[in-house]
Amino acid sequence: MSTDSSDLFGALFETPPANRTVPVLVPMPAPKPYSYAVPEGMAVEPGSVVQVPLGPRQVIGVVWDGGEDGVDPKKLRPISHVFDCPPLSKEMREFIDWVASYTLSPPGLVARMALRAPNAFEPEPMVEGLRFVGGAPERMTPARARVLDIAGDGLSWTRSGLAHAAGVSTSVVDGLVSQGIFETVFLPPPPVVARPDPDFVAARLEGPQKEAADEILSEVRKGAFAVSLIDGVTGSGKTEVYFEAIAETLKRGKQVLILLPEIALTASFLERFQDRFGAKPAEWHSDLAPRMREKVWRQAVTGEVRVVAGARSALFLPFEDLGLIIVDEEHDPAYKQEDRVYYNARDMAVVRARIGDFPVVLVSATPSVESQVNGQSGRYSTIHMPTRFGDAALPDLHLIDMRRHAPERGGFLSPVLIRAIGKTVEKQQQALLFLNRRGYAPLTLCRVCGHRFQCPQCSSWLVEHRFKRQLQCHQCGHAERTPEACPECGTLDHLVACGPGVERIAEEVERHFPEARTIVLSSDMMGGVKRLRLELEAIAKGEADIVIGTQLVAKGHNFPLMTLVGIVDADLGLANGDPRAAERTFQLLSQVTGRAGRTGLKSHGLLQTYQPQHPVMQAIVSGDPSAFYEREIAERERAILPPFGRLASIIVSAEARHDAENHARGIRNAAPHVSGISVLGPAEAPLALVRGRYRFRLLVHGRRNSDMQAFLRTMLAQAPKERGSVHVQLDVDPQSFL
Repeated sequence: MSTDSSDLFGALFETPPANRTVPVLVPMPAPKPYSYAVPEGMAVEPGSVVQVPLGPRQVIGVVWDGGEDGVDPKKLRPISHVFDCPPLSKEMREFIDWVASYTLSPPGLVARMALRAPNAFEPEPMVEGLRFVGGAPERMTPARARVLDIAGDGLSWTRSGLAHAAGVSTSVVDGLVSQGIFETVFLPPPPVVARPDPDFVAARLEGPQKEAADEILSEVRKGAFAVSLIDGVTGSGKTEVYFEAIAETLKRGKQVLILLPEIALTASFLERFQDRFGAKPAEWHSDLAPRMREKVWRQAVTGEVRVVAGARSALFLPFEDLGLIIVDEEHDPAYKQEDRVYYNARDMAVVRARIGDFPVVLVSATPSVESQVNGQSGRYSTIHMPTRFGDAALPDLHLIDMRRHAPERGGFLSPVLIRAIGKTVEKQQQALLFLNRRGYAPLTLCRVCGHRFQCPQCSSWLVEHRFKRQLQCHQCGHAERTPEACPECGTLDHLVACGPGVERIAEEVERHFPEARTIVLSSDMMGGVKRLRLELEAIAKGEADIVIGTQLVAKGHNFPLMTLVGIVDADLGLANGDPRAAERTFQLLSQVTGRAGRTGLKSHGLLQTYQPQHPVMQAIVSGDPSAFYEREIAERERAILPPFGRLASIIVSAEARHDAENHARGIRNAAPHVSGISVLGPAEAPLALVRGRYRFRLLVHGRRNSDMQAFLRTMLAQAPKERGSVHVQLDVDPQSFL
């Protein structure tokens, strides 16, 4: 029997009759949902994940709130398919709308972050398994006997699982299957991680830890929205305290989200979690394999996954029944996303908890000024943990005045720091040297003509990476081989590296300590995350004497033998116009020095500085962070800067400088006259050229009670439309001022 091809085409693409319409939010930069017809017999509701036609393509979308818009369904394109997965909850849809409204981002782009695993929208396929049905094989062997003994309980097994449990090869199992002793059954797909047991290990908390845990548990047991800030010095046991909040939430049948600034580098955290709960949490981060990402998404939305530990994007996972969010290292700048949708995951975590009416816990040894102020005002309940757990003590911190203890010619380490490293290595303990600058040197120039190597696409110097024999731009990724002669004057062997990076410090260390085992930790080292995890593990096991690293080493690692931390350039973070420069320098240096002495060994921290009287330096060595916060908060209040004022940044970029400048001026001229809000600029951004695009910046400054979003909407609506290569980026509550 044959079928006419034209009839088949018509059957496939014929539009089924429809009797109603629904709004569908598609992952595009559209200002609102589009209307679609619902074919007869199709059941959808707000939150349903669907596939719809958009132009010539089929795209994923979500049925949104709002009901019918009065358009005749016959005039609209119909929904193509409804995916068999739970709909996004009302709370999740409200959260997406809130984020879009606050950040002035298209809601479709925010929803896109919640739909990052399109292959997870249909149920996972069943897994083929085996079940014992009785009988005996023609010939019994010890291997077959073990298989039958294990499978005799009537439970179903996967082929590989049964072979592994019996300690035999799969061919032994296959032989029994061929004789009809097992029947084929289909099993649900296995969970990505085992279910955590809140009672797997009893908590052993003492003193301040016990008091802090009791405070947290009282909020968790209420089951309502509340924000708690755990402010505890490094090594005080903050993680063990919030583990108790997680255990209580699991007992209440709720899911938990743990946000970490860089989940790919926190293998030690995952192991600590497993030690406490008997299973690891599910991971969610950019290095996750696509197949695993799909499984985690699906099992979070169905409730099979009870705990997820992830980077900032995990905040947009559509959990079935989320009951607690933990934001570890809440001060970390990595929580700020600066691509497509600009948001701060710490702040949005508080919003998501408020919408879902459940508690959120912020954790840090150096809380952000915003969180400190919220704690002082009573909006957050603050839990102080001022001492380290057990016998461990904070390191003794001292400043090295580089004007008095200058390094030798061509070096960057003072004699004081070099002697301290030598004593530490002699005692078979570890020293950490911190410099937040990748590569070998930040600038290369010619001694003869003064030529400086600059990125052809950016207004930044090329950084020498001697290990790779390359000059690299850290803005756009441009790289070129390090030349032997100056490209300007042609002189050979007269190129000089200016300033240190971690590779150059490693070179100096190896010159002074040739027998020491040295490891360099930097995000751009070859081998990626896998190599970094292995090297962190090696350091923790004592397989290195001297560690040289960038800010990666400040991320909560526990190195038992680390007793000396040396800050190579403590002034580095203060040398820019960032209003948060002092706060970030204080936080970073405090976190780095906190890597020392976590297991009770006597420890020291030495900070090389040319500004020993700077308030940040004095605050760090005094061991009294309250004085620093008091001063920083007072300065912010005087300048009406966050959290006492509001900021928004607008970056206008274009391929031609005059196009970017003219468009920025057009936006400035469109600003409405509103009391309490002013517009600064436009001016060239500190990084005036990035990836071949010229950049101008405007800064909108308002008082705390200003309606910043309404002001920005009006200004951008009245501003010239983007044309040609012009692009406008809007960042509410900016963290970067470059």
